[in-house]
Order: sequence, then C-alpha cells, then structure tokens
Amino acid sequence: MAQDKEFEIVREFEVDATPEEVWTAITEGTGGYLWPMQPPEPRVGGAAAFGSTVTAWDPPHHLTIRSEDVGFPTQSANQLEHTVEPRDGGRAWVRYVHSGIFTDDWDNQYDGASRHTDFYLHTLREYLVHFAPRPVAFATVDGPAASAVPEGLEPAARALGLTAETAVGERVTVRGPHGRPVEAVLDHRDAYFIGLRTDDALVRFFGRGHWGAPLGISVHDFAPDADAKENGAAWQEWLDGAYA
Repeated sequence: MAQDKEFEIVREFEVDATPEEVWTAITEGTGGYLWPMQPPEPRVGGAAAFGSTVTAWDPPHHLTIRSEDVGFPTQSANQLEHTVEPRDGGRAWVRYVHSGIFTDDWDNQYDGASRHTDFYLHTLREYLVHFAPRPVAFATVDGPAASAVPEGLEPAARALGLTAETAVGERVTVRGPHGRPVEAVLDHRDAYFIGLRTDDALVRFFGRGHWGAPLGISVHDFAPDADAKENGAAWQEWLDGAYA
C-alpha cells in the first residue's frame, strides 16, 4: 500500500563563479547543466517550470520553487531551494536542498534522486567553470529496453572505448557517433554516470537501469554552430548501436 513520506536531499559546495553567475545559471541557464526550462517569474508567487511556484526570490542569494502537483505517480510535492553566498576570490558557496513527498517506492525513489542530484550539481560546476554563459544547444536521447538493467551503463562505456583503468580527470579519445574520435576529459565516472567534457560540450550518460529505466544521454553543446537536432540523431544512432 502506498504511503506518503517526506524526503530531503541537502548538498553544499563552493565553485569558481560569482553568486551572480550561479544565479543566472539556475534561473536562465538550466539547459547548460540540466535541460532547458521556463525561467521563473522574478517574484514571490511567480510561475516557474512544470507548473511550480516561486516561494522565495532574493537575487542572487535565495531561490525556492515549489510544486504541490508534481504529476508523477510516486511523488505528490517537490521543492528546490538554492542559497548562494559570496566567498573570497570571486567564488560562491551554494546550499542546495531538494525536498518533497514520495508516495510510493520510497527507498528506490530517494536513492535515484540523491545520486542524480550529485551528478547534476557536478555538471552545474562544470558548466559554470568552463562554459557559462555561452548559449547551449541541448539534446537528450534514451537507450533501448536492453539498457534498463543495473549493468546497463557498461555497454556504453565499452562503446566509448573506456576501460576499467580509465581514471576521472584523464584526457581521453572516445568513439563518438559515426565512429568519429572525440577528444575529451573524463570529468565524472562511477557505477551510475559517466561525464565527458570536450572543448565545446558536456556529454552525460545516465545509467538509469539501476532504477528500472533505460540509459539516457544528454548533450549540452556550446559550439557557435551547434545543432541540437543533429546531435540528438547522431547520439541516438550511437546509443542504439551500443546495445545492438
């Protein structure tokens, strides 16, 4: 029987960006590290993405957005809160709190949300340090049903040409769409996610098979001539081939 239960995921970090740069990213630049979203209306009570409402608005220091009608069968409330403060050297300190109510499958839902939070916030820092405020062409694709297993990330790693010895921080040459070599830094890797940073893009691999969903790829391309539709088609072909 489903039972409502609150959750809270809290993270704190510093980043080589000013509070104003962080604020711009979380309000206007979400395509650079999450996905493009409707910017929140700049006032308490204003409308925000996915039917949510702004409940705190104090630029560039405090932003809270809440929804009581999430639209997911396993969640009935969702709140995202950012607190941003300046630090020496033009840096910023960020406290991020994701809270709400899960209505079913609490442990699995919490594990997925917690691990995704860490990866998304890592990608936010990569975006702020290397690419903000450049415009982004965003694409996302999903793998086949065969990738919806706990070990579903492994075929993608092999298709890229990564080995068990490839360490985070290494410069690598991976096999991209159409067999083309892609020069990148392996900026993140664990059993759940892979992150690649090229000179012009962030490419993220989500091993969602741990939570019963197909593997996903998001491409955040900051090149001046980037084509989101073309990127999506190319990586979809690559992804289908990785699991053929």
